[in-house]
Amino acid sequence: MEPSLRRAFNAAYTPDFYPRYLERFERRVGSPIPFRVAETPFFLPLALRDRLARDANEIVQQISDPALIATMKKAIPAHLDVPGMDALPNCVQVDFAVSRNANGELEGKVVELQAFPSLYALMVLQSEVLSECLAEMPGLDRKWSLYFSGLDTESFLARFRRAVLGGEDPENVVLIDLDPPHQKTYPDFLATKMYTGVDAVCPTTLIREGKRLFRKVDGKLVQVKRFYNRVVFDELEAKKITLPFAYTDELDVSWCSHPNWYWTWSKYTLPFVDHPAVPRARTLSQLERVPDDLENFVLKPLFSFAGSGVKVDPTRADIDAIPARERDGWILQEKIVYEPGIKMPTGEGVKAEVRMMFLRAPDEAKPTLVLPLVRLSRGKMLGVDQNRDLTWVGGTVGIWPVD
Repeated sequence: MEPSLRRAFNAAYTPDFYPRYLERFERRVGSPIPFRVAETPFFLPLALRDRLARDANEIVQQISDPALIATMKKAIPAHLDVPGMDALPNCVQVDFAVSRNANGELEGKVVELQAFPSLYALMVLQSEVLSECLAEMPGLDRKWSLYFSGLDTESFLARFRRAVLGGEDPENVVLIDLDPPHQKTYPDFLATKMYTGVDAVCPTTLIREGKRLFRKVDGKLVQVKRFYNRVVFDELEAKKITLPFAYTDELDVSWCSHPNWYWTWSKYTLPFVDHPAVPRARTLSQLERVPDDLENFVLKPLFSFAGSGVKVDPTRADIDAIPARERDGWILQEKIVYEPGIKMPTGEGVKAEVRMMFLRAPDEAKPTLVLPLVRLSRGKMLGVDQNRDLTWVGGTVGIWPVD
């Protein structure tokens, strides 16, 4: 959407650019990338960058109010209420759809909130690979940044390690997810290992002794003192996986982020937020009547992953089919019109969603905005599981030139 940079990229783009870029990216990661990677970076216009940063910071500040957090804790299921919840989460994501307002200005509209880790490490690695590829294109051999809050690569990685490690030795910290090598986010797990020294471990392999948890390393038991938690609860429950501990147990471990934040700051939060960047949203249980202009709304389950269950064009039948006992778990959110402002070389428009990513180390008072993640789409939905058969879609980085 930054016109001069977009024109330079499109003019220099050739059919062999993408396979060369993807091959270089996968070689640096050390594995195939199991989700679609977009052909292009998102050249973030500075005005849009600053507007997204301002709005994201204001929203996170608003939902950090202790009284509001106490209300939002009602979303935590009793059987997954983990002891030791901290005052604020370590990882926060605010997802914005890039749209255009009545004045013709680019802006962001919030589509989702998450207090859950995202692809922090992979964004660093991907941006470095893309910078190398851009250096080979006329007019784009420049220094690029994707960092907010005055950070650069070195200071970001120091902040990332502080948040993930929480003062522990890397061998006593594990990234936990179910069967890590088969997760679509596995490339990020490998990048996290590169930058922090933390191994990705399936929680089913851990060994419990009283309140302590251990893992085997080279035949020896090593205590696990901190979790970098990547377990998505709908997968855990759908697969009916038995763990060596219950989430309600008192354990000698700390969390990044604590699992209760998965529920507390989420789509469940949106109806509580009063901000111009947040579209109207109500749980179905709050609706006195179904809107007559239902075509202007999206129906979303509060807790799902990668867009599962979302109905972009809901009908009254879709709403009527949700039982009364489940209506607290669904929201009707005002539909957002994405701006197809990224032009392909063929002239077609591509839409963007920008995830503004925050980190907080245990000794810090509040989360800090660190970097963006971007998803491109030519369809109705933006998740990496969508648009599978299209080009110029998928995950990418949001960057701007450093003067």
